[in-house]
Amino acid sequence: MKTDKLFYRIFLWQPELIAELVPGIPMDCQFDYSAPVVKEQEQRIDGLFTPVGDDPDLPLVFVEAQMQADRGFYGRFFQEVFMYLRQYEVSRPWRGLLIFSSRGQGLGVETPYRLLLDNLVERLYLEDLIPRSDLSPNLALLRLLVLPESETPESARNLLNVEASEEVFQRRLDLVESIMASKFPELSLEEIREMLDITQVRLEDTRFYRDVLQKGRQEGRQEGRQEGFQEAQTQMLLRQLTRRCGELSDMQRQQVISLNSGQRDELAEALLDFGGMEDLVRWLQTDKN
Repeated sequence: MKTDKLFYRIFLWQPELIAELVPGIPMDCQFDYSAPVVKEQEQRIDGLFTPVGDDPDLPLVFVEAQMQADRGFYGRFFQEVFMYLRQYEVSRPWRGLLIFSSRGQGLGVETPYRLLLDNLVERLYLEDLIPRSDLSPNLALLRLLVLPESETPESARNLLNVEASEEVFQRRLDLVESIMASKFPELSLEEIREMLDITQVRLEDTRFYRDVLQKGRQEGRQEGRQEGFQEAQTQMLLRQLTRRCGELSDMQRQQVISLNSGQRDELAEALLDFGGMEDLVRWLQTDKN
């Protein structure tokens, strides 16, 4: 299962998840995501979340998801962190967030790094989430990644039933569909939506349905419902592009709006690797046919 980019997409679209997992960070703190290169040996840090704003006491958060055994993991992780701090002359505090599949994963000796692990790093073992029923929607989203396939569809439907605003519901739906696609690669998007029972997922219980979809039903337009989903997805993508790349021109906004559903998904995936406006320009200039 290809989950690496899924993790960073979840954090990018659910930024409050960082505050849930790293103590001391306000729930309303916003972050900008990047994957910077440190010069020595051209090593790339998987995920760096930089607080948006001027508060110098909010920490950088180095996030790494490791799903396989790696006996040298801790040494490599801390080497990358301290190389980055030196290279970029960082003056604010930092924290680490490490996400592992299980406690017996085989990540090497911890003893030399014990002080750092105990004081500056939070570790999340996804296997610990499986038996829990008291999870927040954000953690329930991560739980989907490691649930047995037989339990995943029902848990996904339950997650989509949690009351949410229009924007939050749309983000959650997009991420759930992405996780399902990674766990069931043989299924088409239509089959995944049928598995999730999207049209009968008790949307009546969500604020999104009451405020948006119900109006479309009253008007008798099934097309309006789908257009509502697509419009929310497009607006969310435009906001993420603006945060990452800067203000978009009218032409660029129109190019994004004109993308079909599959192309929007591709852009949302590519966005995780964008370093600035030049990457967006390059992506939009690529032949999409």
